[in-house]
Amino acid sequence: MSVVVLAGGVGAARFLEGLVRVVSPADITVIVNTGDDMADFMGLYISPDLDIVAYTLAGIVNAKQGWGIRGDTFRCLDMLKDLGWETWFALGDRDLGTHLARTAMLKQGWSLSKVTKAIAQALGVQCRLLPMTDQWVPTRVSTAAGLLHFEEYLVKRGAQDAVKGVVFEGVDKAVPAPGVVEAIRRAKTLVIAPSNPVVSIGPILAVPGVRRALVEAAAPCVAISPIVGGRPVKGPADKFMAAVGVEVSPRGVAQLYKDFVDALVVDEQDRSQMDAVEALGIRAVVEQTLMTSQARKTALARAAINAAKTVKPAHR
Repeated sequence: MSVVVLAGGVGAARFLEGLVRVVSPADITVIVNTGDDMADFMGLYISPDLDIVAYTLAGIVNAKQGWGIRGDTFRCLDMLKDLGWETWFALGDRDLGTHLARTAMLKQGWSLSKVTKAIAQALGVQCRLLPMTDQWVPTRVSTAAGLLHFEEYLVKRGAQDAVKGVVFEGVDKAVPAPGVVEAIRRAKTLVIAPSNPVVSIGPILAVPGVRRALVEAAAPCVAISPIVGGRPVKGPADKFMAAVGVEVSPRGVAQLYKDFVDALVVDEQDRSQMDAVEALGIRAVVEQTLMTSQARKTALARAAINAAKTVKPAHR
């Protein structure tokens, strides 16, 4: 079985923890959002979502917070603070090692794809990790304070600004990273992880050629709703969905994916949304989607894979 997953950060990484217990890791390709990347943060190239996924699959993530490395120290960050530098983006000492290595390889002429492969292999990750593109296409959030890089909006300003819109800067000139379109075309199952549909999955879909590949794919595509009971499980997905004119509900998620998704897994709390989702031509599957334990992560992954076996991409 070849499973291709479109992924953002924490929610996707937790889903993948379950998926690798249902499907052989060697049969999983993860296409990861890089709209959150910072190309020159204190001279370093940071890829937050790629690192969250890699650290999680390597078994070294700080599980409590969902990002960073378990047991990491912050002595370098403390020194930077003493020297008067802004330290709003928390980089642990071991985490910094990843960013130093990535930046050095990029400066040596490596593509982000090759760097990602090298880091994943060094960490012992058996899944294939692909950035959505090798170009830097930062997500900018339109606010009253101006266009903010997504991480500045989310971390530095605590997602407090009202969201007016979203811009994927330069995405129209980007191309899918090597292997991205091919993986989608050859997949037996396609999965959209429970990530923010606008700023985690949205940037991937905005890369020219990716959405078309999903629409034309022969494999069934299953998405997991990150909205439970009218609100996001984690993060400000509600603000972004409202900003693009979509209701904050599984139905809203289905609307954003309706041209390529065949089934949507919704939480038990949203059973009443089944008819609204299915009115869009997408099968609704009810499952416990809150990943509060390893058992629930695995059960959700199994539900997604089983749902793919019961649908065909006929509506496309």
